Amino acid sequence: DQPSSKLQPGEKVFFFDIDNCLYKSSTKIHDLMQVSIEQYFQNKLNLSPNEARKLNHTYYKQYGLAIRGLVMYHGVNALEYNSLVDDSLPLQNILEPDLKLRSMLLKLRQLKRFDKLWLFTNAYKTHALRVIRLLGLGDLFDGLTYCDYNQLDTLICKPDVKAFERAKVQSGLANYKDAWFIDDSGSNIAMGLELGMQRCIHVVEIKESKMHEILGQSPEDSQVIQFITDLPDIISEL
Repeated sequence: DQPSSKLQPGEKVFFFDIDNCLYKSSTKIHDLMQVSIEQYFQNKLNLSPNEARKLNHTYYKQYGLAIRGLVMYHGVNALEYNSLVDDSLPLQNILEPDLKLRSMLLKLRQLKRFDKLWLFTNAYKTHALRVIRLLGLGDLFDGLTYCDYNQLDTLICKPDVKAFERAKVQSGLANYKDAWFIDDSGSNIAMGLELGMQRCIHVVEIKESKMHEILGQSPEDSQVIQFITDLPDIISEL
């Protein structure tokens, strides 16, 4: 999560989202997270369950992250939120080392087609690092760009262009045209395409779902796969 050595034009970075991308959305971790988020909305803002659900979806759809709306309009402490929501999830009972994904990422590194594999998430670093450790992938990435919950006024997160700029600077990427990007959010993928990223890959496990509607449909110029382990369908060398 620190600024990295600058790459030369033509050197490539592959950006990887984490949640519902490195692991399957069918693990239902997102559902558990929504329950925790909505309980937080209810307790903190004194809302009914229905009101909490609607406001959560509104903020998620508008800003890419519910906590951004809470910080902007309700003065919520993002680190407190992270402790009570993301860090409270029983991930250790759900996630385990993914040997198939690890093997694929190792081969991707060995191909040397990309100069860096970089994590790019809207989560805070504690949650991001916990997920990566549980999946057994911590040694395969060159760095992490996360949403900094220490910010007091607002939070910079995907699909905000400032989040992409932060990832660009921290990874050392010289030009967006030398970037590949994989994410489960259609809105994030759309921004990657708008910025000129070379390849943007949308992970869509279940096409007809409420979350797919909230996250946005697959942009026309994106490539769509069901699981991240389907990357060999996109990268022929794999």
